[in-house]
Amino acid sequence: MSHEIDLSFLDRPEILEVIFPITYSPLHLLTDIFNPSLSEGATRFVEVETGVRIGCGFWPVGKEYPTILYFHGNGETAGVHEWIAPYYNQRKINLFVADYRGYGVSEGKPTITNMIQDAHPLFNGFKETLDKEGYAEKYFVMGRSLGSIPAIEIAFHYQDEIGGLIIESGTANNFRPLWGYLGKSEREIIENSEFLNKVKVRSIHQPTLIIHGENDQIIPVQEGQELYQNSAARDKRLLIIPGADHNDIMVVRQELYFQANEDLVTAKP
Repeated sequence: MSHEIDLSFLDRPEILEVIFPITYSPLHLLTDIFNPSLSEGATRFVEVETGVRIGCGFWPVGKEYPTILYFHGNGETAGVHEWIAPYYNQRKINLFVADYRGYGVSEGKPTITNMIQDAHPLFNGFKETLDKEGYAEKYFVMGRSLGSIPAIEIAFHYQDEIGGLIIESGTANNFRPLWGYLGKSEREIIENSEFLNKVKVRSIHQPTLIIHGENDQIIPVQEGQELYQNSAARDKRLLIIPGADHNDIMVVRQELYFQANEDLVTAKP
């Protein structure tokens, strides 16, 4: 199981500063301008380890509607999705956004190891929260950029419990450029494990939507194409947004973007 692979060799300062800039980068305070805090009514906490809680944002539209568990990119927090959630709500989709350790109101500090490990209690906590509050068991998982890693981890292990997987601007090779910090033996561990997103999706059969910007300068569109090519889902779609980069993909062709999400989430089994 991928969350049991020892990946601690990835948790070194020079890698963590790039992967989790909000926590580790010297310039992280600047991100507060763009990442508002979660409102009290939207905040939910999930304990991922004794004494460590992850803050999540929950923006529902109705108990009978499907809910997306969403993992965001590394330069965002759950709070910024306060303005994004209405676009999902308008399409009768509840949005539940998970942070990472050290992000927003969450406790602890993130590492690559605990990001993957935390995906499991976050998924269970997500289900428990919805069950306790009376929401339908219509679960979907979505990951943007860095969030593609925990989202695919969940789909890989719990696909019978979800209705589908959505990946936006995701990585097939789990940020391969950062592997230059690793030794040969460490790179071989990665290449021969289920850590890679493109390896995991070969076992995921649930409906899958992969969205990528045509002009993505951070994670090239070829990564999205590689995920699509490796996906085992019979019902799969690759949507390349014309003219879009990494961080404007949602707005360049807004109707196209949200319609694709709605089509997957509301499709009849």
